[in-house]
Amino acid sequence: MWDVIKDWVFDVIQFFYNGVGDWGMAIIIITIIFRIIVAPLVHKSTTANFAMQKVQPLLQEIQTKFADDPVRQREEMQRLYAETKFNPLAGCLPMLIQMPVFIALYQVLYSMVDRMPEGMTYQFYHLVPDLTKNPATAMGEGVLAFIPYLILMLVFAFVTFAPMLLQQKNSKDQNQKRQMLMMSGIMSLFMLWISWSAPAGVLLFWGASSVFAVIQQQLTMHFLKKKDAEEEAVAEVAPVKIDVTRKVKKPRPTKKR
Repeated sequence: MWDVIKDWVFDVIQFFYNGVGDWGMAIIIITIIFRIIVAPLVHKSTTANFAMQKVQPLLQEIQTKFADDPVRQREEMQRLYAETKFNPLAGCLPMLIQMPVFIALYQVLYSMVDRMPEGMTYQFYHLVPDLTKNPATAMGEGVLAFIPYLILMLVFAFVTFAPMLLQQKNSKDQNQKRQMLMMSGIMSLFMLWISWSAPAGVLLFWGASSVFAVIQQQLTMHFLKKKDAEEEAVAEVAPVKIDVTRKVKKPRPTKKR
C-alpha cells in the first residue's frame, strides 16, 4: 500500500514535469498544491498556538498558585481550558495528519534517481544542476559547484525554524523567549547537519514548503490579531445596559356612591 502511494506521488510529479519541462519546478508546483490542501489544518494549528499565547500567563499563574497541589492544579487547568474553549492538542493533531504525506514525498524524492531513465537530467533549470546530488558530494567537485547546494542548505535550515522565531517575537515571556531562541539555534545546526547528506530535491521541497508555511502563518496571525483588536475595541465602547422596568400604574380606587 505504501509503495502504491509513493508511485502515485511520483506519477504526479512526472505529470507536472511533462508540463513545465523542469523537475525542480515540478517539485515546487507539487509543494504549492500540497500546501493548499493542508491549509485548513495549518490555519487550525496557528489559531491554537495564538490561543496558547493568550492562555499561557493564566496557566503559569495556576501552576505557581497550586505548585504544592498537583490534583488541584490539574483541575484548575482543565477548568481554564473549558472556560476559554482551548484545546491543547489542536496545535499538534494537524501536524500528525500531515506527516504521512511528508514522509511519502520525502522518500519519493530521495529515490528519484532510481525511478528516472538513465541519462535524464534531474535539475532545477540551471540553478541547481543535479537535484539527486547532495551537498557533501557537490563539495568534492569544487566551490562553484557547491554554491547552489549551499544556498539550498541555508534556506532549508533557516525557514525550518523561522516559525519558532516568529512565535518567540510575539511572546511576552522573557524566559520563554530565551528558551525558544536557544532551541532555534540548536534546530538550525541540526537541520544543517541533516541537509549535508540529503538530496537537493529534498531540500528544495522542504525549503519551498516551509516558505509557504511561514507566509500562511503570518497571514493567519495578522487576521487573528486584527480580529482580537476589533473585539477589544467593541468591548470598550459598548454601552452599559441598564435594565429599567417601568412600574405599572395601579388604577385609582373609585368611591362608591
